[in-house]
Amino acid sequence: MRWRMAATFVSTSSTPMPKSGEPSRDTQLRVGRLTKAHGLKGAIKVELYTDEPDKRFIPGATFTLQVPEESPWFGKTLELAELRWYNEHPVAFFVDVPDRSVAETLIKAILWIDVAGESSTEPDAWYDHQLVGMSVERDGLKVGKVIRVEHMPAQDLLVISTAKGDVMLPFVKALVPAVDAEKGVVTITPPGGLFEEIADEEDAPVE
Repeated sequence: MRWRMAATFVSTSSTPMPKSGEPSRDTQLRVGRLTKAHGLKGAIKVELYTDEPDKRFIPGATFTLQVPEESPWFGKTLELAELRWYNEHPVAFFVDVPDRSVAETLIKAILWIDVAGESSTEPDAWYDHQLVGMSVERDGLKVGKVIRVEHMPAQDLLVISTAKGDVMLPFVKALVPAVDAEKGVVTITPPGGLFEEIADEEDAPVE
């Protein structure tokens, strides 16, 4: 999936080791999260992770679901019947979600679509496989490299391999101000305590 940089980043995801029952994310785009049942007829409010809802949320679009393994929807897909707007908030109706009780079983589900062979037109967006392997720099010094992207309900995390072990950094603009895909460099401005030892060692004079 591709992630879009905003106040928080959104990314295109490839999860290296999907759990049993989950599809690989290498060619998928995370486009939304279901947040709250709306009314009695199965409608669900959607938090959009895409700037192209008119392209992604069309009748007949099929979404794979990121849900806990214990969810009755684990390993299943959803087909969109219709996307409506109420007070500027998107609300989705899905096939086989006939009422509020069924809709409530889908709350917090993350929606993914297949984008194999498609190039995104969304600005500041990257597929996970583009981010993985990039050099990570702070103040012009290399501190590690990206080994994977974790997609959590609240935010996404860059997992960075360093000489001292793996570090997880929220993938948000305040902490990751720049991604240079051509140079293969992710620039970070982490909070104190995460990379100080690494930077100190690299800055130390060679004896």
